[in-house]
Amino acid sequence: MEQLDVNNVFLHGELNEEVYMLPPPGAILSRPNVQSHADHSLLIKSEGDSFTALLIYVDDIVVAGNDKTKIDSVKRSLDSEFKIKDLGNLHYFLGLEILRSVDGLLISQRKYALELISDGGMLGAKPCSTPLEPGLKLEQDAGHPYEDVASYHRLIGRLLYLTTTRPDICHAVQQLSQFISKPTDIHMNAALHVLRYLKNAPSNGLFYPAANKLQPSGFADSDWAVCADTRRSITGFCVFIGSALVSWESKKQGTVSRSSSEAEYRSLAALTCKIQWIRYLLQDLQVPFHKAVPIYCDNRSAIYLAHNPTFHERTKHIEIDCHLIREKILDGLVHFLPIASGDQLADPFTKSLSVGPFKSLVGKLGLRNTHPPT
Repeated sequence: MEQLDVNNVFLHGELNEEVYMLPPPGAILSRPNVQSHADHSLLIKSEGDSFTALLIYVDDIVVAGNDKTKIDSVKRSLDSEFKIKDLGNLHYFLGLEILRSVDGLLISQRKYALELISDGGMLGAKPCSTPLEPGLKLEQDAGHPYEDVASYHRLIGRLLYLTTTRPDICHAVQQLSQFISKPTDIHMNAALHVLRYLKNAPSNGLFYPAANKLQPSGFADSDWAVCADTRRSITGFCVFIGSALVSWESKKQGTVSRSSSEAEYRSLAALTCKIQWIRYLLQDLQVPFHKAVPIYCDNRSAIYLAHNPTFHERTKHIEIDCHLIREKILDGLVHFLPIASGDQLADPFTKSLSVGPFKSLVGKLGLRNTHPPT
């Protein structure tokens, strides 16, 4: 994995008028690279046993592959069309710090987190062990209006980017981002509490082991009617490939759920859509995908609802897009399993699944009533 930078990409400065452009006929588009349908900024190229992938963000490029000769050929081809700067092995990309060893890959945002703590004036503060105060319920009109609204906007925006490698603050940032339009002093104090939590371990990140099974799995949960202002529920899920966490989310649902089963069902639908996208991405990366993805949920009613094609009186109001999970079950993309004890699970992969990922990640998303497999 190596990193490139295009020189003079902003040579002509800012324009005062709107300009509509086509990509220039450069090396990337003129060579037999295939654009990923799952991510348009990803270009892949396969020749025999060699595989090369380019990930592009404006003028920053990550090139990865299993053949050093092919990677060097791509760099020479790009340099002939655009003057590029070869930054060597990938180590720092868009605020992400990448450390690689024979054991795997560690991605963190330590420098970014320390700058965030320093800019928030919390370097001398006492660290805390939780992203939010236990039992805290944030409401729209609680407290007094916060005067410096712009500083609250900046802080929440920076915390949102930090969730790229810190799923443990995902739920806290989701709660705080609801009050962007009209923050209060209570909301700002809660945001500063997140900084105190980051100060406890600013270098935490995500580890991707080199020896890892490429079998996806997912966990879904919800917190029913938790929002005090709208009574909407919160969806929480995380997706693993083997033991490596690759995707997670904590998000307020768009409508009010009439029961906890409905809230869980909507969480399953959101997770199913994410797994479908991950499958497309794995196919573009030529990763074999042979069996259905196990999804774990602690609400058996939601699992029964997903397998039942009949619309009952209590489910007729649920949007049609939520019922796509029934189609994905029939297509063999996913299959749902309850959170239960190890001796109750028949699937060998389920029995070998560790408790740690569920407890440390779904639990840190701020969701309650989670009962991981034992």
